[in-house]
Amino acid sequence: MAAPSSTPSTSAATTNIMLAIYEKKTVSLDLYRPLRQFVSFTYSEREAQSLEDDLQSVKQMRSDLERTTTQSDSPTARRDLLQNYFKVLCVMETRFPISPDKDHINTITFTWHDAFKQKLKASQQNIHLEKAAVLFNLGAVYSQIGLTYDRSSSEGRRQASHAFIAAAGAFALLRDNAATKASMGSSTTVDVSVECAGMLERLMLAQAQECVFENTIAKGSTPGVCAKIARQVGIYYEEALAALNVAPLNQHFDKAWICHVQLKAALFYAEACYRYGLELHEKEEIAEEIARLKSGISALSEVKKSSKGAAAQLLEAVSKLESNLNRNLERATKENDRVYLMRVPSPSSLPPLPAFSMVKSMPMNEVLDASKEKMFASLVPDSSAKALSRYTEMVDDIIRTQAEKLQQASELTRVRLKEMDLPDSILALEGNFTLPTDLKEDVEAVQISGGPAGLEAEFQQLRDLRRVNQEMLVQTEELLQKEAREDAQFRSQFGTRWTRPQSSTLTKNLQDRLNRFAANLKQAAESDARIERSVRDHSALMSILDRRPIESALPTLARPIMSLDANEDAVVGALKQSLRQLETLGAQRAGLEDMLKEMKRKDDILPKLMTSTGSYEDLFKREITKYDHICQEIAENIEAQEQLLLQIQAQSDDFSAIFNLEDYKASREKSYKQIQAAIAKYREIKENINEGLKFYVTLQDAITNVKQQCSDFVMTRSIQCREMIEDVQRQLAGLSFQDGKNTGAYNSSYSSVGQPHQTQRSTSLQQTDSQNVPHPSRPQNPYYQPPEQPTMPGYAHHPPHYGTPQQPPYHMPAAPGAPYPPPQVQQQPPASHEVWPTCLSWVAGPILQCPCTAAWISS
Repeated sequence: MAAPSSTPSTSAATTNIMLAIYEKKTVSLDLYRPLRQFVSFTYSEREAQSLEDDLQSVKQMRSDLERTTTQSDSPTARRDLLQNYFKVLCVMETRFPISPDKDHINTITFTWHDAFKQKLKASQQNIHLEKAAVLFNLGAVYSQIGLTYDRSSSEGRRQASHAFIAAAGAFALLRDNAATKASMGSSTTVDVSVECAGMLERLMLAQAQECVFENTIAKGSTPGVCAKIARQVGIYYEEALAALNVAPLNQHFDKAWICHVQLKAALFYAEACYRYGLELHEKEEIAEEIARLKSGISALSEVKKSSKGAAAQLLEAVSKLESNLNRNLERATKENDRVYLMRVPSPSSLPPLPAFSMVKSMPMNEVLDASKEKMFASLVPDSSAKALSRYTEMVDDIIRTQAEKLQQASELTRVRLKEMDLPDSILALEGNFTLPTDLKEDVEAVQISGGPAGLEAEFQQLRDLRRVNQEMLVQTEELLQKEAREDAQFRSQFGTRWTRPQSSTLTKNLQDRLNRFAANLKQAAESDARIERSVRDHSALMSILDRRPIESALPTLARPIMSLDANEDAVVGALKQSLRQLETLGAQRAGLEDMLKEMKRKDDILPKLMTSTGSYEDLFKREITKYDHICQEIAENIEAQEQLLLQIQAQSDDFSAIFNLEDYKASREKSYKQIQAAIAKYREIKENINEGLKFYVTLQDAITNVKQQCSDFVMTRSIQCREMIEDVQRQLAGLSFQDGKNTGAYNSSYSSVGQPHQTQRSTSLQQTDSQNVPHPSRPQNPYYQPPEQPTMPGYAHHPPHYGTPQQPPYHMPAAPGAPYPPPQVQQQPPASHEVWPTCLSWVAGPILQCPCTAAWISS
């Protein structure tokens, strides 16, 4: 794939090693028979016979394409074959449907091998793969042609550069057109991919620019010019190298390719540093010269580490250039140390080297234009269809240009009127002014939600919920207090015989929770008071939002109190008249645009094209004139608008002076800001109230749960109380007996004298004590003792260790400005945003594990 040139070196940096691309190979294919059968079947046998020469030509071109290039075949002849065959393929594409479809030509399968990995191949039943392969081979042949020229002469370098530019153009067309279509087939190869075509285009441009660099050196151009051209050579190689180092190309090319491109990129970067250093030396910019030379030497040293397998001639050029760089660096360093004494900058701190491209990919559309191809012309009225397409493009261009002019005129009108505050100021004078759309929508949203007047009703809900919570809390505390009084009464009555634990030791956890609920309610009441004060303090500000319509709160544009010449009405009337005229012109523009589109819809010149015997261009010129009068009307409309806008500007200045428009606009903006402030304060208070409602609802659920726990506790204690009274009474009657080995449920047992069933019960009690099994006729636990693990969301929770501070299980740090921080926070909450207690989660425990509570806590 790489072919060296045999010309001698023309400069220190000239390597004369360039790459040429080998062509893709294909397999034998018969196009004649399927195409002839299609014409005969679709059209007629007579048509097939009339196209015999064309079909034979296609067959011969395909056969020549399949034949491997020999020494007797010149690259230019191969180039001509590929170009002609590609144009024929473009003609065939519009006339012969080749695809797997049963109604199409489905017996043709194009097969092509990968140019870089011959074992890989692709087969498709469409013409896109064939066109992509031909374009690839065209670029490859152009690259081969580039290597045939003798680059020791100026003309040879010019011709070689032109050939590489043409190769780049072929690969560019492949990348932008055929590669994408070919990749949509059932199979494809990497060499005709978009990535590979783009890489090859960069490579060919690099070699074309390299030829220009060789010519520049031969002409003795200045070092600065040579440096710019050399740097662009390096950039093209760097772009090709970047493509080679990523998928899908990084595993597809031989390492020698990558090594060659890498060496060339570094070589021409160093060459640019060398040439640029010469120019800097002439300007006595020694410090930058030293830095540039060091950068070039570093690039060469780095690339030499991975230059295994590179051509010897290329490595020799690298060594020669490196020697030159070192020699100049030594000279510049000595001069700087002895004379200039400049601080040498870091190479990384230097700006990029300037570059200048002298080449670009050749546009191949003209070279490969098939519009003049005469093969298969009789199958369809191709000339008429193409002429119609050309005329349609001309009409579309006229419509597009005029539509842009109309749109620009309308946009200019809108901007100019906005600058003059029209027609808003006229509407304000008449009392018809409205708020800006976004502000009006915000006000309407506030009014729909009840407005400031509705805040009192919502705040009353806060009061009601707080009262309900307080009542439930009192009821719950009274339950525990009543049970405690009864327990104390029996304990006083029976003395030491009343052995069950005191209520206060069992209800500590519940009492702590109730105390914390009470603290929460106290803090919430304080927050409610602050919200109520905020509503009261800002009621005057927010009252503006209750006005209907809200525009009644805005200032009005009043007439002047005193008028010297009483011409206000005349000024206003003239300004209104001008605005009406401007509106009329805008309506006319809309009508002109619709008229253009309607004319195009009715403009059908196909019958004239089919019968025309003269030049199509003459017909086009005659037909296109029908749009001239509309274009003239559009120009007149735009000119009239310009004059009218100047007139409106003068009238607006008079209007503004008479009615003191600037003061009105300042007052209006002040009103806007007042409304915006009222909306913000309303939303803040509304959010605080909603947060309070959520808090009280959540707290109510928590108190209800704890109240149920207390009720269950009181009921259990009541059952235990009755049973214990019975046991104490039996003891007092002398029916109990003492067992030194066993301890009963209340540290006593019953007598079993003359009663077998009581003996059996005593045995059962002994088994219970020894095996820790509850008695079948009594509750499992004789005392109210919380189990170690909670089994239900009631009061039977393992008591938390309140002796040490604990983090709430769902505690989240309060966000800045968030409502109602936890009680641990000692700072006073800001007056602008109320704060609700957030300690419910660690007071109520797992019973608060609900989505609404989690959201409330995190807020």
